[in-house]
Amino acid sequence: GLARTAAELGMRVALADVNVERMERVAAEIRATGATAITVPTDVADPAAIDRLAARVHAELGDVRLLMNNAGIEILGLTWELPTEVWEKAIRINVLGVIHGVRAFVPRMLAAGQPAFIGNLSSIGGLGMMAVQTPYILSKHAVLSFSECLRMEMDLVGSPISVSAVLPGPIATRIFTDAATPKDASKIEFHRKMMQDMTHGPGSLNGKQAAERILAGIAAKEFFVSTH
Repeated sequence: GLARTAAELGMRVALADVNVERMERVAAEIRATGATAITVPTDVADPAAIDRLAARVHAELGDVRLLMNNAGIEILGLTWELPTEVWEKAIRINVLGVIHGVRAFVPRMLAAGQPAFIGNLSSIGGLGMMAVQTPYILSKHAVLSFSECLRMEMDLVGSPISVSAVLPGPIATRIFTDAATPKDASKIEFHRKMMQDMTHGPGSLNGKQAAERILAGIAAKEFFVSTH
């Protein structure tokens, strides 16, 4: 949704994802409208992959005016039952993926000296608490705090880069469909269904509707950008 909306606004877009098939499909749809879209297979859990992404985007598209750090995963389970590798995966993708996205792109954005924008995807969950979603909730609080500090640092150095923390509410995505869940966890499966129903029920938005609201808020230089 973000990529399609950005392209409609006249931007040349770079898509980065671990799911190459889905990414290429979206890029093809964007190119079919006459817009420019490049694809860069990227695992944000790997800082070197994000460095390669930044280098290629700058080489092929030039200065970056909008950076969206929106890769994230949902994990469901009781805190003490989740294995070490699951905890570390959540932190590497949801938290360090955002941090390394900024680290890899911002030096060139600052050097360009142009007004530019960063949107970091926190969540409405970054303002609240929820049982059995602890890795996700924790990570979104971290992204919000990181974004607040980053905005202050941009002000400190007099940068023309605006930072926004995006706080999506119910959006009809695959995040709960794809969420990792321990086996034989009836209470957790109930929670998954409840969240799936909420994100696809009355009051929810599709990805395109959410993207239009998100990009409008970022363009207005709002710090807290809500979809609802």
